[in-house]
Amino acid sequence: MTRLHNELSLDAYWMPFTANRAFKADPGTRYRADDGREVLDGISGLWCCNAGHGHPRIVEAIANQVAELDYATAFQVGHPKVFALAERLADMAPENIDAVFFTNSGSESVDTALKIALVYHHARGESERTRFVGRERGYHGAGFGGTSVGGIGNNRKHFGPLLPGVLHLPQTYDHEHQAFSRGQPEWGAHLADELERIVAVNHASTIAAVIVEPFAGSAGVLLERLREITAKHGILLIFDEVITAFGRLGAGFAAERFGVVPDLITIAKGLTSGAVPMGAVLARGEIRKTIIDAAPDAIELFHGYTYSGHPVSAAAAHAALDVYRDEGLFERSRTLEPVLEDALHGLRDKPHVRDIRNLGLVGAVELEPRPGEPTARATEVFGRAFDRGILVRTTADIIALAPPLIVAEDEIATLAAVLGDVLDGLD
Repeated sequence: MTRLHNELSLDAYWMPFTANRAFKADPGTRYRADDGREVLDGISGLWCCNAGHGHPRIVEAIANQVAELDYATAFQVGHPKVFALAERLADMAPENIDAVFFTNSGSESVDTALKIALVYHHARGESERTRFVGRERGYHGAGFGGTSVGGIGNNRKHFGPLLPGVLHLPQTYDHEHQAFSRGQPEWGAHLADELERIVAVNHASTIAAVIVEPFAGSAGVLLERLREITAKHGILLIFDEVITAFGRLGAGFAAERFGVVPDLITIAKGLTSGAVPMGAVLARGEIRKTIIDAAPDAIELFHGYTYSGHPVSAAAAHAALDVYRDEGLFERSRTLEPVLEDALHGLRDKPHVRDIRNLGLVGAVELEPRPGEPTARATEVFGRAFDRGILVRTTADIIALAPPLIVAEDEIATLAAVLGDVLDGLD
């Protein structure tokens, strides 16, 4: 296999969430390898290319927009496409979620949502509400706010105390009760009641918001219980839908699939089908109104980004939403969910498989770690699978799959077959 280091230097690029020394000692190839071999993308780029790669309608929209208007500041002025996109997202969102603040990534969306929560409570005269509650094993991006409310130890350990006063709900995964779950596990909803204990110990008047990903646990029932508890105590509920929005779970939003309406939703990734960076925070209109009505100055929220609502990103988002609608990709995702489920659970008896779980067009195969070598098995699977022409994602000893919503049934079969062959060859 031809390697990229034959063509260019790898030294300057400091790669994110990557073992840089290992990669640069033996780097992989592109989606299309140098020898012409295609690599099947089993993770939608990074959970983001929901309409696949290089969709001609998205490409055309981007090119046309660059020619028409390449950039416009979002401070004190705006361009038509971003106003229209905000209206479109508000129309798609659950009831009463009708205010849209644009960012450039999921990490920025999370930090923005946390800021909005603090400003909202301040505007209501409850500025002592400064605590946030996240969840163990939760991931909310790489900003200081998202890292603080996230619950992954390796992401936090080198960055000091982070935001003060952050608390964490217990993780909702339990191997004993949930192993080899198909779709939503039946066990785990009761873990939401831990929020009542956190409220009792710290008092509701100190807590600004709870942030969770809708993926984990027996999602529907757990999210309903979190909604009930947060509403009772005046705490905002934030759904981090950076991955789950735009069809990943067969609906526009996980909130829609589970029938639970939060106060704020963070989005990114699939908003533009990964073509160009863009994110947003969707908020209940009452939150925005409260902040604006309470502000004594002309500027009500002192927050924003140079590229908020970038015209090229807005054009890409409009095109992506058109593609999702016209090609019925959310519905397609629901149709393919049982296909992916059956394909993955067919790997149950492969060597070293500890668990398999799935929801929507997402699945994970968890491996038993090698004694004294955590992550080594999954890392080996990643390399061998890539050499066999499929791209998967690994974290710890978990192999994740999240193919584009346009994936064909025979491509899902190929993903599972290659992964099965690779697992057969592991020691």
